[in-house]
Amino acid sequence: MKNDVFRVALNEAGERLDRYLTQKLPEMARSQIQRLIVQEKIKVNGYPAKASYKINRDDHIWVEIPMPQETVLKAENLPLTVLYEDEDLIVIHKEAGSVVHPGAGHKKGTLVNALLYHCKNLSGIGGVLRPGVVHRLDKDTSGVMVFAKSDRAHQGLAKQFKERSIQRYYTALVFGKFQETSGTFSDPIGRHPVQRKKMSTKSRHGKPALTRWKIIQSFDQMTLVEAILATGRTHQIRVHFSAAGHPVVGDPTYGGTRRIQGIVNLHLKRAVQKLPALLLHAAYLSFTHPVSGKKLSYESPLPERFQTVLAILNE
Repeated sequence: MKNDVFRVALNEAGERLDRYLTQKLPEMARSQIQRLIVQEKIKVNGYPAKASYKINRDDHIWVEIPMPQETVLKAENLPLTVLYEDEDLIVIHKEAGSVVHPGAGHKKGTLVNALLYHCKNLSGIGGVLRPGVVHRLDKDTSGVMVFAKSDRAHQGLAKQFKERSIQRYYTALVFGKFQETSGTFSDPIGRHPVQRKKMSTKSRHGKPALTRWKIIQSFDQMTLVEAILATGRTHQIRVHFSAAGHPVVGDPTYGGTRRIQGIVNLHLKRAVQKLPALLLHAAYLSFTHPVSGKKLSYESPLPERFQTVLAILNE
């Protein structure tokens, strides 16, 4: 068990308890802090408090962080494409269709199961079901990912993600043509007001989201774009482009399959109908090694599903 004690400064007074601790403990997600508050592992001046409690100057806040539980996950000998590895972290290429960590409907066969076999140990900060996980990619999104093998690496990487100093470039093929060659989407993103498994820019409780984009290549009915994430909201790229009228090709959740019927080129139409996953790829990841301080950058080439469709478009 680890204990942290904080004393609230004058310029920090008035902040919500959970937001204050998210800033003080960057290695922990806000949801983790809120869970500790519910479990009364966090106390203000010796007493339990709510997440919404507005802190006061000179409040003493005690945080009890339980030691990581021994993982109940099973290590599985699954294929893994490793781009870089040392004692603190591992960088891999994720295939489309693979799930990052166990959850509802996915108890095994995930990247975490494969990594537990390959690495033998991962950072425990992510919890029992998410050891080593500092960021995620959707199931059907492919590309570069980094996982933490040590707690010190997890804390350092989480801090970089929170400070938005990590660079993440995505390649996407989307429907439609653009009036500009580059731009920015900044609509807040939150849970869809009706379809709770979806995200939306129409949510009343949306969180700030920023996606920068530029055109790589334009075609008659589609555009190849580069998207740069400044924030990391769930389904961010898919939601932002869909809300702008440019859903990602092959995306069944945000309109990327409904547009198939309008494709004029029959050869292209058949290829898109056969896509095994949507055309979104995490092509580039750059960060500072949290222990050595060295700048690391990794690229992942466009997978075959992209190449097949682009070859037809370029005919």
